[in-house]
Amino acid sequence: MNKVKLGIIGYGKMGSQHAANLMKGQVPEAELTAVADTDPQRLKLAKEQFKDTIWGYESAEELIQSGSCEAVIIATPHYYHPSMAIAAMEAGLHVLVEKPAGVYTSQVEEMNRVAEQHKELVCCVDFNQRTNPLYQKLKELIEAGELGQIKRTIWIITDWYRSQSYYDQGGWRATWKGEGGGVLLNQNPHNLDLWQWMCGMPKRVRADVSYGKHRNIEVEDEVTALVEYENGATGCYITTVGDAPGTNRLEVDGERGKIVIEGDKMKFFRLRTSEPEFNASYQGGIGKPEVWECEIPVKGKYTSHPGILSNFCDAIRKGSKRIAPLEEGILGLQISNGIHLSSWLGGAWVDLPVDGALYLNHLQKLCGGDVPV
Repeated sequence: MNKVKLGIIGYGKMGSQHAANLMKGQVPEAELTAVADTDPQRLKLAKEQFKDTIWGYESAEELIQSGSCEAVIIATPHYYHPSMAIAAMEAGLHVLVEKPAGVYTSQVEEMNRVAEQHKELVCCVDFNQRTNPLYQKLKELIEAGELGQIKRTIWIITDWYRSQSYYDQGGWRATWKGEGGGVLLNQNPHNLDLWQWMCGMPKRVRADVSYGKHRNIEVEDEVTALVEYENGATGCYITTVGDAPGTNRLEVDGERGKIVIEGDKMKFFRLRTSEPEFNASYQGGIGKPEVWECEIPVKGKYTSHPGILSNFCDAIRKGSKRIAPLEEGILGLQISNGIHLSSWLGGAWVDLPVDGALYLNHLQKLCGGDVPV
């Protein structure tokens, strides 16, 4: 079967990483045929690395209209993900968008509308952590009812450490106009996506957010958010770039016990009798259900970016089920936008889906009047 001819739009950190994976043969289903970047030096680098076997273009528009590829990876700054995805889809190209799907929900909603009009195309988002067997296993256990109804979720994800030196490199990162946010838009789109993918979407959120607390930046670098789910369950999400060594601990509590993921291990604290059943029948005063601590075996390999790209190509060639459909990119962004909006409204509860117009109005002010796209 022929390989998928890929073009990469944006040859920065992520674009060049995708290219390196292709060069190493980690995605045998694809071949790189074109690269676009507005920076002549980055374009020159790409052509040198691939020994002039690829087409080089000075703009996304040129690549999209060139006919040199059948699918594109969009690895530009965040604001441009939706508009470039739309242009590619309208030109008949399959699309893989880097995370986040966009900066604000109304632009992603427009992208999703266009994708809905082009069902003949395969459109995905690079949520590569969905290929991690740990999270796949937790999702499977929750959906199989092993925990019963979820009562509480807690994710402490504070090992996204970034030094001031990282931000002092300059560029578009860590600014409202360049990136559209900080730790929520740069590091945490993966975790917010996984959170809702495994545990479901909350119905509302409130948050305490710090801007430039640990680093000399204008965007958020520490977040504590509370959410409420439709069934009355609650959740807490804590993240920062300022903790070292930091923590990555996910805890999901349900009627039949709790599951904890920390490091590369998953433990199930399984109740012999579900908590509601125990509470209804126990007559001994102080007491609690018997609990069995079990380490859950997890098989498989975390395939990261190559895994998502291989799946993207298999969906194009074979009609395989997509691991991370493009239309699901808006879900974690709803939580992210809700967290920001809550902080801008003084910590008030914000209903989800978020009020897109209200969010954009606040974002425009932070950007000095206009967002880039």
